[in-house]
Amino acid sequence: MGIHSMIQVKSTSQEHNAAMHHAMIDTEMAGFIAAESKRQQDHIELIASENFVSRDILTACGSILTNKYAEGYPGKRYYGGCQYVDQIEQMAIDRAKSLFGCAFANVQPHSGSQANQAVFLALLEPRDTILGMSMDSGGHLTHGAKVSLTGKWFNIVSYGVNPVTHRVDMDQVRDLAKKHRPKLMIVGASSYPRILNFKEFRDIADEVGAFLLADVAHISGLIVTGHHPHPFPHAHVLTSTTHKTLRGPRGGIVLTNEEELAKKINGAVFPGLQGGPLMHVIAAKGICFQEASTPAFSQYIGSVCDNAAALAQALTQHGYNLVSGGTDNHLLVMDFSGLDLSGHAAQHALEAVGITTNKNGVPNDRCSYVQTSGLRLGTPAITTRGFMVPDMAIIAQCIHQRLSNLDGPVDVLVNQVEQLCQKYPLN
Repeated sequence: MGIHSMIQVKSTSQEHNAAMHHAMIDTEMAGFIAAESKRQQDHIELIASENFVSRDILTACGSILTNKYAEGYPGKRYYGGCQYVDQIEQMAIDRAKSLFGCAFANVQPHSGSQANQAVFLALLEPRDTILGMSMDSGGHLTHGAKVSLTGKWFNIVSYGVNPVTHRVDMDQVRDLAKKHRPKLMIVGASSYPRILNFKEFRDIADEVGAFLLADVAHISGLIVTGHHPHPFPHAHVLTSTTHKTLRGPRGGIVLTNEEELAKKINGAVFPGLQGGPLMHVIAAKGICFQEASTPAFSQYIGSVCDNAAALAQALTQHGYNLVSGGTDNHLLVMDFSGLDLSGHAAQHALEAVGITTNKNGVPNDRCSYVQTSGLRLGTPAITTRGFMVPDMAIIAQCIHQRLSNLDGPVDVLVNQVEQLCQKYPLN
């Protein structure tokens, strides 16, 4: 039985879009949507933060719920006519709490970045100190990059990884925490392929009197299925997106077990940062939480991790270096340091043959963020399509053929990628 039949969550984007195009008056826009639908069908999607959603989630996202303004929270709205969206949001909240095993959930943030900003607004004052992972070690923009709101409004101290193992340097984390006494510590990453030790972070946070935020946007699907240790009870607050390994709509959530923090978080999301919540997306989040609670979803995440490990092994056999030497989760980072190849060049070369990736920094990267020395790959989307472990060797071979001959002909590789995609269609 294929992964599609097993998890019963095949994306029907082409079917959905075809029906929409037939009804759309704006044929120009319909044409762009159709082109994107074809791109998704014909390309091998290896961007670690992308996935394909189920028919139910697509339906909810495109539903009449987008018409409804609902500022406030269930039972406490600033608009009338909210009796049904109240039930929808409360169901999403209850499902999130059940899925993550926590006492409180806010399902309104429009993104993971806004979820993090809500935590900052709830717990910090301008110029307070935040200790987070540096971007070249795998951290996210909102963890302290100078170009982000976080970097502009707060005092940022960044920790990194061991230069040899590329694992989080916990001795450095402890030393920096003791020296700078942050008010908030962040554990979590955007491109870190190894297990995170939430308990050790909490122990350090307690030593210096800091709040601990677990940003698990990338690994939340692994956490709720037991494929990665859980942040609770160690983290004071948890944030996540809902669209990566959770395989839901694009959006964010904030979770906690502490009643006093819950009140502050609600106030920070609304009216602190956002006005009207996106009720169509909240309904889709509720569906996502239900889907993620099933045994089939746990089996799916196991396949995501197996595929990532197999892809890492195959690329290593082709002679490529990987950050930390491999992966424990859904993603891996190719390291081109010392080679006459940038992440930027690799990304565009692979896209020309139908393999979608993203350039990425590596630890102690000497290249700019525009070029980078790395390439991030992830397996959630291809696993949703039905790709299995034996396919990873074929994908690695395609990647190697392209990267080892950037100026060579692409027709053969394009055909090979198309055949793989036809083997595992989206509709």
